[in-house]
Amino acid sequence: MDQLLTSPLFIIAAACGVLGAMSILAGIAALWRARLRRFAARTLSGLLLLALGAFSGAIVLGIQGYRALTHEEIAARILVKPVGAQRFSATFRYPDGRETTYELAGDEIYVDAHILKWKPIANLIGLHTAYDLDRVAGRYHAINEERAGTRTVHSLGRDRPVDLYGLRRRYEFLAPLLDAEYGSATFVPVTRPAEFELRVSTTGLLIREVKPPSS
Repeated sequence: MDQLLTSPLFIIAAACGVLGAMSILAGIAALWRARLRRFAARTLSGLLLLALGAFSGAIVLGIQGYRALTHEEIAARILVKPVGAQRFSATFRYPDGRETTYELAGDEIYVDAHILKWKPIANLIGLHTAYDLDRVAGRYHAINEERAGTRTVHSLGRDRPVDLYGLRRRYEFLAPLLDAEYGSATFVPVTRPAEFELRVSTTGLLIREVKPPSS
């Protein structure tokens, strides 16, 4: 939250909001003095500034929950443990201390994520590639089992006031700022208890097994 409050985009949003409110107040004062042209000009500019501030604020809210991605990093550690035939548990441990366990069916663990890729013009105001884990599921080796077997899918994403990923896919006018067409997924077999690192980079997700230290 502190990083968002000090980001250039938040400062722009706050400045536009303050200037827009001041302009509208000046317009009301002009109306009181019967200066209609000045009232119209200041009110219109105030509304435009408020709209720009609201748009910038919506982006600030929308990137909450996304992690800035400038290099390969660990998104979570996953502990898997078979509990039956084509059944296993998966415990996700996140860098912020959260921990969640899911019961999955299948031969493999599958994870995917949304990737927000900001265009260079947005990079100038401090917005960079970010990611948000979307879902975890069980995956079968065989196609026929995938079609007929028990499907288990759980959400990894967190609720946010503004869904930038969904907005970008819905509204084309955001195209010059943001690319939300990019998703990434990875999966590995689960045959025994193991610990994995779920890593994310600018090229996508990958899972690596954590090898126990040699004695």
